[in-house]
Amino acid sequence: MSGHTALVPEQNNNNSNQENKTSNMRVSEKKCSWASYMTNSPTLIVMIGLPARGKTYMAKKLTRYLNWIGVPTKVFNLGVYRREAVQSYKSYDFFRHDNKEAMKIRKQCALVALEDVKAYVTEECGQIAVFDATNTTRERRDLILNFAKENAYKVFFVESVCDDPEVIAANILEVKVSSPDYPERNREYVMDDFLKRIECYKVTYQPLDPDNYDQDLSFIKVINVGQRFLVNRVRDYIQSKIVYYLMNIHVQPRTIYLCRHGESDFNLVGKIGGDSGLSPRGKQFAQALKKFIAEQEIVDLKVWTSQLKRTIQTAEFLGVPYEQWKILNELDAGVCEEMTYEEIETQYPDEFALRDQEKYLYRYPGGESYQDLVQRLEAVIMELERQGSVLVISHQAVMRCLLAYFLDKSADELPYLKCPLHTIFKLTPVAYGCKVETITLNVEAVNTHRDKPSGSTNNLPKNQPPVRMRRNSFTPLASSDTIKRTRNYSVGSRPLNPLGSLLFPEARGGADPQKLQVGVQVLQMGSACL
Repeated sequence: MSGHTALVPEQNNNNSNQENKTSNMRVSEKKCSWASYMTNSPTLIVMIGLPARGKTYMAKKLTRYLNWIGVPTKVFNLGVYRREAVQSYKSYDFFRHDNKEAMKIRKQCALVALEDVKAYVTEECGQIAVFDATNTTRERRDLILNFAKENAYKVFFVESVCDDPEVIAANILEVKVSSPDYPERNREYVMDDFLKRIECYKVTYQPLDPDNYDQDLSFIKVINVGQRFLVNRVRDYIQSKIVYYLMNIHVQPRTIYLCRHGESDFNLVGKIGGDSGLSPRGKQFAQALKKFIAEQEIVDLKVWTSQLKRTIQTAEFLGVPYEQWKILNELDAGVCEEMTYEEIETQYPDEFALRDQEKYLYRYPGGESYQDLVQRLEAVIMELERQGSVLVISHQAVMRCLLAYFLDKSADELPYLKCPLHTIFKLTPVAYGCKVETITLNVEAVNTHRDKPSGSTNNLPKNQPPVRMRRNSFTPLASSDTIKRTRNYSVGSRPLNPLGSLLFPEARGGADPQKLQVGVQVLQMGSACL
């Protein structure tokens, strides 16, 4: 058994103001899901709370989740702006409310950050910006509300309230000791200075008032790290998603184990999909997995599988109770199920080329895309966030989607993440990221990974421009115009070609053209209603 450990931090999107202002105008590269278009205006999520209350933890985690489901989101951490404006931090005196010079600097940092929020939304086509700061005064929050009103943004506040001294002390020691504000990292000095910093904020702290002053605002109060919640005036679908997510996460220590089933008979012959059983080496891996899990001595470990034979057979060897989840089934390859890639390339060359051109958005005829799979697996992510330690025995595409969430991978990276057979990914959530350890159980298996083709657009059918979608699927590109978005049609959704013979196999045998034309019209009407 061999292993490799790495720490994957949450991406810090605010390393510099210059970085925030840099716009690549990647409109054509955005991969946004159906969730992106449930709101017709950008949303500004505003964090509120005293220092060491877990605001940045929630901001980064929420941003990772929203990006994973396809809603372009970015964190703007005011501490980064403040450290750029004031090169060296000296002491808590900077945060005193009567330090006029410091107060002027802090307000200017907030204004610069809000301008960067505007640039992100207008130039980079972002849809949600997370304003990560204390925002403890009504004056500051009114400033943000006026900014949002001027730019037609929706605002949702997330206030973290915590009066548990043990939680606060643990947060300071876990996160603040390694903060750039304290390069010397003397634990006693950091604790003393930071507690005094908190007292500076307490003097002017004005919590959200749901009964009077703030009764018309949209917000959620997270009390004592999720013990209780107060939700006020949730106004749209995205805000409800935010509330649901924040009510499911927790900070208790746990470990998540991800692995694929043991090698299957179809793996041996290179076939995708299907419901084959384990090969002899696959059964050997299942036995090795049982030994590994026993050695870990995990208390209250839950085991989840899909409803396909190869994951169930793998779990059976463990000798422990397990749950079968249909939504953990492998990506549906539609008409290409139980075929090898060589057979797909021979029988459906156009489809083969289209998938290479845009693997994340490509949908198999009669099957699914990776984007569809992410949508399907959202319930699994929510349940993983609620649970303690879990072992998930799944499939290659499913495991890629789950890893992309925990490791904050983009839609471009997701379909090409390496998830080899007979390898366990041990994930341990930490403050702002995830510690990853890969453990190989030294049972040989075939390599099912297929690298990203280079220059794949050159393999498209003649006269076929690069496309981003499966026929009859509607996934509009992000647009700076939040009201009028151009509709994108995928291959076959125009009447020039009656959807191709792949969806209508009888067309190759001389089916009635009039019937086919009726079918085309019906499908077009259905697409227009999406």
